[in-house]
Amino acid sequence: MLSQEQLKRLAAEKAVEFVPDNEYIGIGTGSTVNEFIKALAVSGKHIKGAVSTSKATSELLAQVGIPEVQLNEVSRLAVYVDGADEVNHSLQMIKGGGGAHLNEKIVANVSDTFVCIADESKYVSRLGKFPLPVEVIPMARSMVSRKLVAMGGQPELRVGFITFNGHQIVDVHDMDLSRPITSEDAINKIPGVVENGLFAHNAADVLVLAKQSGVEVIYPN
Repeated sequence: MLSQEQLKRLAAEKAVEFVPDNEYIGIGTGSTVNEFIKALAVSGKHIKGAVSTSKATSELLAQVGIPEVQLNEVSRLAVYVDGADEVNHSLQMIKGGGGAHLNEKIVANVSDTFVCIADESKYVSRLGKFPLPVEVIPMARSMVSRKLVAMGGQPELRVGFITFNGHQIVDVHDMDLSRPITSEDAINKIPGVVENGLFAHNAADVLVLAKQSGVEVIYPN
């Protein structure tokens, strides 16, 4: 039986096939993405540059010799490759376990194609088992948390964590996310919320899913 790390590596290697030559691309954050960066570096593909979504990704790009560019320097990205904490059959996701979902959502929004890479443990019929990260302005944390409780969630401060943009994260457990677009919009309307980890509007265009039986390429249904 393949380990989860081996499955992540298989998905990452397959995702390299979706990267066109001589284009700017976006790259997400996380352990599966790290495997993608390593695979891309040895693939022989030439890219003009990559927009990073986190300090950790930037550091790995530098280590393997992939040039980094800033988002403000480009008008579009051919492809964005990132993982997910959960992804459903419509390829809507929960992201933000690593706390970079604000940057990830921005980069996904300017990319022509969003490729999600994941192992089979992340593929679910319904979102919500993984807690939903909500990035908040620090002074509004308690107020936002009360609003989230009123919406049926159980918010918990991610203690000692500050995002790339200087905010805090509240991880919300047990929230009904059966209507992801509605939930994404409702949470983001709360004053003090910067962004939440529901990628419903920015669902993936394709999912590269590594399973024990092999790597499957899945499109939204």
